[in-house]
Order: sequence, then structure tokens, then C-alpha cells
Amino acid sequence: MKKYNIIYADPPWNYMPRTSNAGIFNSIKTAYPTLTIAQICNLPVKSIAHYHSALFLWTSDAMLRDALRVIDAWGFTYRTVAFVWSKRTAANKPHHMWGNWTLKNTELCLLATRGTPHSLFKKSNTVRQLIESPRREHSRKPHQVRERIVDLLGDIPRVELFARQKTPGWDIWGNELPNDCDLSQTTCPSSLSHGGRGK
Repeated sequence: MKKYNIIYADPPWNYMPRTSNAGIFNSIKTAYPTLTIAQICNLPVKSIAHYHSALFLWTSDAMLRDALRVIDAWGFTYRTVAFVWSKRTAANKPHHMWGNWTLKNTELCLLATRGTPHSLFKKSNTVRQLIESPRREHSRKPHQVRERIVDLLGDIPRVELFARQKTPGWDIWGNELPNDCDLSQTTCPSSLSHGGRGK
């Protein structure tokens, strides 16, 4: 089985246990099928992760505790917040969404590692954490993130999990396109039996 030095993932988090706002939850549920934390943790990501590898994991602040659980379950150690996406409108103004406490504007991409990818692969000290980019379709992340990951660690074997598009140089695993790797030993519901989310 092919091993990857970079794993980039945007899981379909189930927000129901974390929010009392039914409107927010219903919009997520209708946009794409979600997975429980246990289902995400049970994905056999270890089987495709190289001994020296870095994980870039998207999460919202509401799911931060669970994202750390996923990092541990996948065999990685949390290091830092790699990227902060400050969402903008088409007119390049801050885009705010309702939250239980404060208006939301950002999402986080956490960085975790196994082995020593920092000493083996790091190519640049000038990759910026903050990404200011317009919000597009529901949950689609800025394309600059993939570019910055490669700037940071170089052109090494890499895969995007829960992918919704094919990007040159990246293998993918998801339910919208043919997969380049096999994570079939999962406990995903049948709607995600081919590996990803329709988001």
C-alpha cells in the first residue's frame, strides 16, 4: 500500500452534539452526509501514513476537542495551527456566520506529525498562517492551502482525504471522484461507502 508524507483532511464533522442551533445543524446535514467522531477516528489513516508524515486537519473551533481526538486516533501528535482561514465575501469584506456565542469568521487547519517530517522535509520559513480568501460553496476550502503545504514541505507523496476535486500532484480519497488509495476498512454509513462526503 502506498504511503504518504502529507495527509490533508477535511472531515464531515457532525455538529449536532456541539450546537443547540438547529438551523446551523440542518444546513450542514443537508449540504453533505456527516460522520460521528467515532467513525472518523476509526478510519485506518495509519495504514497510508508514512512513518515520517504530517497531517493537516481542518476543524472549526466548536469541534477542536474532537479534532484532537482524531489526531491521536490516526497516530499523530498535535503540533500547532498551520493555517487560519479568515473568510471574506465576494466584495472582500469579512464574512460572518452565526455562532452560539460570537459571530464566526474563521476555520482552523491543525498540523500534527509522526516521525520527524520537520527536519526531513521542511523547505521554507516564510509560509504564512493567515489566509484571507472568499467563502465559496459550502465547506470548500481555499485552494491556496494545498499550495502552501507544498511550499512548506516540498513535492513529496501527498493525499487529500474527503476530496471533492482532483488537484495535480495530489492523490485523493472521497466519494465524488475515483480514489487513488483504499480506506475501505471503515465504519462509514452506506452513503459514504466509497470514502468521502458529498460536500
